[in-house]
Amino acid sequence: MRLPISMAAAIALTAAVPAYADHHSGSGHASSTIVETAVASPQHETLVAAVKAAKLADTLGGEGPYTVFAPTDAAFDKLPAGTVADLLKPENEGMLRSVLTYHVVPGNVTASQLVGMIQSNGGSAELKTVQGGMLTASLSGDNVILTDASGGTATVVQADLKASNGVIHATNAVSMPG
Repeated sequence: MRLPISMAAAIALTAAVPAYADHHSGSGHASSTIVETAVASPQHETLVAAVKAAKLADTLGGEGPYTVFAPTDAAFDKLPAGTVADLLKPENEGMLRSVLTYHVVPGNVTASQLVGMIQSNGGSAELKTVQGGMLTASLSGDNVILTDASGGTATVVQADLKASNGVIHATNAVSMPG
């Protein structure tokens, strides 16, 4: 059973990251793929470079549907110095692919569906990623929080950026598969 998203949660999920929200004006680019939508975003340049380096652009540009919890450039900037440069090296393609696919969930999970899953499951929802690991979604006040396998947390700062092959939820941290 899907529970409706609270008005406060809906506002919190869609109000953050003003430049990104203005660029995507609510529903995103429903005729663009996830990759095309990310390329158009000024907040996801690092993610786009990583997707290309991991040779995932064709996959994420494919049929889907996918739900992508997309770390912003500021999220990548929070990683220890040198982490992104190391991940982008050709010899680390497998590790980079693992990290990136850990942010992708099969299907089209909107913010209201995710909040409903959390509420109907006693306060958290397990999300199996394309990488094979689990992300745990929960609510902290009106914010959706993702907890990764290492115990790290990421907050959804912009939700429901619709694409032709799924939906993107921008996050303020990079989730790690453990």
